[in-house]
Amino acid sequence: MAIERIVIVGGGTAGWMAAAALSRLSESAKVAITLIESEQIGTVGVGEATIPPMVEFNQLLGIDEREMMAATQATFKLGIQFANWGNVGESYLHPFGAYGYQMGGISFHQVWHRARAEGDRRPLQVFNLETMAAYFGKFSRTEDYRRDDLPPVNYAYHIDATRYAAFLRGYSEKRGVVRREGKVVDTTLDGETGHVSFVTMDDGTTVEGDLFIDCSGFRGLLIEQALETGYEDWRHYLPCDRAVALPCKRENGSPPPPFTRATAHSAGWQWEVPLQHRNGNGHVYCSEHMSDEEAHDILVANMAGKPEADPNFLRFVTGRRKKFWNGNVVALGLAAGFMEPLESTSIHLVNTGINKLIAVLSLDGITQTQEDAYNRLTAKEYARIRDFLVLHYNATARSDSDFWNRVRTMEVPDTLTEKVELFRTNGQIFREEDELFTETSWAAVMLGQGIAMGGHSPIAAAMAVPEFKQEFDEMEKSIRYLVNHMPTHGDYLARYCPAKAA
Repeated sequence: MAIERIVIVGGGTAGWMAAAALSRLSESAKVAITLIESEQIGTVGVGEATIPPMVEFNQLLGIDEREMMAATQATFKLGIQFANWGNVGESYLHPFGAYGYQMGGISFHQVWHRARAEGDRRPLQVFNLETMAAYFGKFSRTEDYRRDDLPPVNYAYHIDATRYAAFLRGYSEKRGVVRREGKVVDTTLDGETGHVSFVTMDDGTTVEGDLFIDCSGFRGLLIEQALETGYEDWRHYLPCDRAVALPCKRENGSPPPPFTRATAHSAGWQWEVPLQHRNGNGHVYCSEHMSDEEAHDILVANMAGKPEADPNFLRFVTGRRKKFWNGNVVALGLAAGFMEPLESTSIHLVNTGINKLIAVLSLDGITQTQEDAYNRLTAKEYARIRDFLVLHYNATARSDSDFWNRVRTMEVPDTLTEKVELFRTNGQIFREEDELFTETSWAAVMLGQGIAMGGHSPIAAAMAVPEFKQEFDEMEKSIRYLVNHMPTHGDYLARYCPAKAA
């Protein structure tokens, strides 16, 4: 059956990202896109921090960056600062962009390790532009200086997710997407195929479709409640199952830093996402080791200002659906699965889910091959991200609470064990099957949390010291020059994309 009607159940960031991206189909084909959402159903706004592929998503849609950032109170993001993860009192930055560049065909951190053995005491971080700019609160875009001899600036955004959804709604409706107000109260399946035929609204009307996108959040109205797809529970690896979210103003008047903060506490961690006129804050925790009241009190005590709203308590089960595409239903966002926003992957998984869907989709109809390929690729993506998140918990020296003793000593996936052991041996990091996180990402977290390289590549050992020392000097000089000439992040925002006070 040809796909002529696409129905998106649920709005929020996931729903409107899907609507905006799929609206491009109507430019060359007769595809009617309907999005159903209810103003009575709130959205889960934990995904306010993004990663660099989000920049490409907006560019693909032809969205004006300045306009989007002003409309969503957005700031720039150069990476994530992790505090208290390896040990209490320690911190490091997981930056966007690479440490240095490949030398002699091997990763920079390999050569850096050799240089350390030769007496060079410069930390790895000085060879990463994003880390140094974040440290000094500076920002600019690559386009601002147009010099080939200087490293590019890799960045993402901090956005108000609710405002971003509203922004994309306007974008989508201009391109023909029809929004239906109301709640879905029933789902009817085809007796022969088992596919969803139509959904019934709370006013009694029905909406038919050929392809349904489930963006209904944790409930999974179609993918789970109607199709009973099943869920793979990962709480044995990622035991946090609660969160409390609260916005606040930065009462000291400080400008927003160009990075996200993730601060570990006794049974979880706190996020701080700086927008132009407020901070998004939340505390992710494990209910087996901490009460809701204690989690709330810890959050309030460690925020940059007084709460501006009532606390929003969330419950979740880390993991994923056993199928992301089942029949004629594709799940995106929280309907597909949930992993903590520790590395800002929530919105990214929506983005890649949409990209894969568009890549394999044929408007001539749905095939089992399409469904299987989508599920296989998405499952691998979730597993790789899961391993990276587990690393943050497991690679710790903390023994100050039952929670940290638990995650430090827990069994981890074999895929993660192999990654860590290879790095311990000689610093080798294999990026498998175009996984999201780069060598820099893995090296940043492992070194930042105390996993030391026991050696380095034989290629690095064979390099002549004067050769790489000169390159190191030039690299550090270029980064220092660029950071010194960057404006502050606050000044850049005021000039580039000022937002009205919320």
